[in-house]
Formats: sequence, C-alpha cells, structure tokens
Amino acid sequence: MTIQEAARKLRAREVSSAELTNESLRKIHAEQPRLNAFITITDEVALEQAKRADDDFARGIDRGPLQGIPYALKDLFKTAGIRTTGGTKIFDHVPDHDCVVYEKLRAAGAVLTGKTGLHELAYGITSNNPHFGAVRNPHDPARIPGGSSGGSGAAAAAGMVFFAMGSDTGGSIRIPAAYCGCVGLKPTYGRVSRVGCMPLGNSLDHMGPMTQTARDAGFVMDAIANEPNNGFSIPGFSLAGVRIGVPQNFYNERIAPEIEAAFADALKRAEAADARLVPLTVPDPAAINVAGRVILLAEVSALMEKYSSRRDDFGSDVIALIDQGRMLAATDYVNAQRYRRVAQRQWAELWKIVDVILTPTAPILPPLIGQADVKWNLESEDVRLATTRLVRGINVLGLPALSIPLHSDSLPIGLQIIGAPFQDHFVLAVGSAMC
Repeated sequence: MTIQEAARKLRAREVSSAELTNESLRKIHAEQPRLNAFITITDEVALEQAKRADDDFARGIDRGPLQGIPYALKDLFKTAGIRTTGGTKIFDHVPDHDCVVYEKLRAAGAVLTGKTGLHELAYGITSNNPHFGAVRNPHDPARIPGGSSGGSGAAAAAGMVFFAMGSDTGGSIRIPAAYCGCVGLKPTYGRVSRVGCMPLGNSLDHMGPMTQTARDAGFVMDAIANEPNNGFSIPGFSLAGVRIGVPQNFYNERIAPEIEAAFADALKRAEAADARLVPLTVPDPAAINVAGRVILLAEVSALMEKYSSRRDDFGSDVIALIDQGRMLAATDYVNAQRYRRVAQRQWAELWKIVDVILTPTAPILPPLIGQADVKWNLESEDVRLATTRLVRGINVLGLPALSIPLHSDSLPIGLQIIGAPFQDHFVLAVGSAMC
C-alpha cells in the first residue's frame, strides 16, 4: 500500500492509524531477524503518535497526507529521548533535542516506528556494520542493501514502513533505492534541513525520502522541505515534450548487461510517451568524482580529528578512510572545491538544452555481502568505487536526483533522473510518469 492509498483509507475511516502502525510494527519485528534493518524499534512512541493521529482525525484535524502514516528514520537523525547512534560507538547516545526533519514529520502527523541501520558514520556503501551487524537486502539476504542508508532502503522496499528517511553524501539514498528496489530522492543541496542530523561531509550531505513511489516521495517532500507549499506532489504529469538528456560518455561505460538492457527499455518507453531524447556529452564526470572523493575524505577527517585517540572504536574500513583523508594536502581540498565551481557552471549549460538527464543509478547488480570486486572482462573494479561511480558526482554538483526501480527479472535495477537546481518537483514528476 502506498502513502497515497493509505491516506485515502484513513480519511474514509476504512482503517485507523493504530491499525496501520500495529501492522507496520508486526512486519518490522518479523523481518528484523532476517534483514537487520533497524537499530532501534520505537513501539511505544509509534503507538502514542498513532493514537494522536487518530484523535486528530476524530476532531476533524487534518495535518496532510502523512498524518497517521508509519515511517522510519536513518539512525543519524537526532530524536530527543530516543537512542541515536550514527551506526558507531563514537556517537551512541540519547539526544536531548530533535532534528528539524523529525520536528516537521511529527508536525505532519507521521508515526515514527524506529531508527534504521546504516554503514558506520554513513561512510560506506555496504551497510555492513561492525557494531550492529550487516543490514541485508530484502530481495536476497546474502546481498548488501546498499549504503549508507541500507536499513532505510530495506525497510521501505520490504513494506515494513510506508517511507524512510535517508542521507546521501555520495549516493547513499539512491544506491540502496536501486539495490533494494524502491524510490529514493536526493534533493537539491540545502532543500531539506540538515540541522540536528549527524554530519559526514558538510558540503556534500543531503537528506531525503525513500518510498514506494515517486508520488509518495513528493508527499514527504511537501512536509520536510524548507519552503512551504512546495507542490512536489504533481498529479497527471505527461512526458510529452520533455527533453531527456541521454549521456553518450561515462554513464554508458562498464555497465552490467542486465542494467544496460533495462536502461534501454526505459528510454524506449519514454520516447513512446512522446518525450524527446537528446544525446549529450556531459562535462567530465570522472574528474567530478575525483573532486568529490577529495572533498569527502578531507571533510570527514577534519570532523573526526577530535576522536583520533579512539581508533579502536571505529571499524577497519572507516578508520582507513579517515587516515587517508588526514594525508591529503590542504591545497588538494581547496583545488577540489575550486574545480567544483567550474563543474557546476559547465553543467548549468546543459539545462538550456535538456530538462532532465537519465542514467542508470548503479552500473552493477547488488553485490554479495563481503564481495570486494566486480569483473569487467579481464579487468576488475572495486565494488565501492563501482557502486558510487554514477552517483557521487551529483552530490558535488548539488543537483536533485531520483532513483526509481526499473523492470527486472532478476535483482533490482535503478534508473537515475537528474534535474536542474531546485527542480526537485519536476524530477519527481518525471519519475512518477516513468514508474
């Protein structure tokens, strides 16, 4: 059931928030041993918030489409009185204040069922956490759900909740959306408040929703975005006349055959809906990725400097990245930020000729837990670098990007829809038309 369907049933008194919430909690507890999607399950909080939503309905108070809808927060969104860990021993605590996103969702009447698992510090793509265990893919528990928002992706895709909030610093909403088979939106940088969320890379972090449909993501954005009355939920949108950019470089290289075929089918469907496909040469995504890695390594290592005496409290993969960032020269960071501005100006020219750009979200199918490399003929590529290859640069650019599931006879495959700055609503409309 989607948010849209549940909202209609709640208002028609065909179901209560208490019933939706009890069913959500039942699914969470039933699936937790198999998927390990949650770090903390908030049964009492959920039932209390569900009762408040039902009482409001009874009094004729309607807070919008999220009222009475069960959801989850990635466990780096601070919640007063509720354990928040960031997936690490370093920050495991009970906050005394809420993040802005949680405040907004509570004001919208949504029902918090728990805090989802993630890669430690949100610094990785597997969600294989050394402190809280591996989160597992609902389509095949032997595989990763993607990271770092793996628990949110698994919970949304498995129907444990109607939506879950994630964070995206180098693809960490879109990757688990692609690997788990749900929708994930990285909004325009700054569109959703990061206040009260544990940071990773301050100039790269984005907060966004993971849902069943693009339309549902619009409902969540209406509640959490910084500007009121955003109108993200656009019904009845047609692709006719939409100029869709199709990159002829980088985004079509080293792509798994199943993903290549699914992407080609998506383009055919868009063209059949009277969209106009525009071949593009996009400005140097490889260089943008390099800049993104330098920026992230430096920003994380600076953030973690005060905890350098607690090396044993970090997982081995995370401390290795922190050490790598500490070896970067300040000039590398400054030059990466300078190049970032150049790349943003270059990409800004693309929006004069296209409305959105389509790419695969990930070039590979969900890897097995513990898998280190992926093979391309006689060459191999690190799984982490392969997984982030098509998404990392979009964080550097700060653009809105949506991942929606494509038809697949095997494992989930994602389609990435990239838009111009602050055109999040248009990206969601295109995604809704293509689902």
